[in-house]
Amino acid sequence: MNEDAKSASPQPTSTSVASPNIQHDDAASRSKAPAVRVLVAEDETLIRLDIVEILRGEGYEVVGEADNGETAIELAKELRPDVVLMDVKMPVIDGITAAEAIAKDRIAPVVLLTAFSQKELVERAREAGAMAYVVKPFTPADLIPALEIARSRHEEILALASEISDLKEQFETRKIVERAKGLLTEKMGLTEPEAFRWIQKTSMDRRLSMREVAETIVDQVK
Repeated sequence: MNEDAKSASPQPTSTSVASPNIQHDDAASRSKAPAVRVLVAEDETLIRLDIVEILRGEGYEVVGEADNGETAIELAKELRPDVVLMDVKMPVIDGITAAEAIAKDRIAPVVLLTAFSQKELVERAREAGAMAYVVKPFTPADLIPALEIARSRHEEILALASEISDLKEQFETRKIVERAKGLLTEKMGLTEPEAFRWIQKTSMDRRLSMREVAETIVDQVK
């Protein structure tokens, strides 16, 4: 970002943005927040129990368990979890179809578990509305970041949807916001959620749209 942009006194209607000054999340601040509520859908009992144990060990609250896709959809509608973790291969209704139903109603972000990482499957999952996926076998180091990324992306979509009603405009705005986030994470050392929160806060503080803030970042941050 050039020095003039950094030193300029911000005005409510100006499109210049100041350098982010965000306190990074730490263990202490996370521990004060309410536990993230997770619905786990996995038809293999032992794997499901392992997942539940991992999540509880990491401070998550498992609010429901399902052993088929149909039950997963019903529980998601009833419990309204913060995130759904679901296997791709599920009886009755497969995980991708269930993810599509949950995403369509914007109930919660979905993270899919799969034993495969084929490009075609990943594309199907993305088109169904899944926010992230994890390939088996996995570790907590694989699982937890995927859950957090999914939650962050879901919040972004909801925030943009509340600001922009036109679907085409939402898509275009998401693209420019993603570019701006990438610059903030690369140049300023922010995480993706921190970068988006900064864009969102700057948008409200300066009375600008998130797209205007993102475009300014892309123009200023080199």
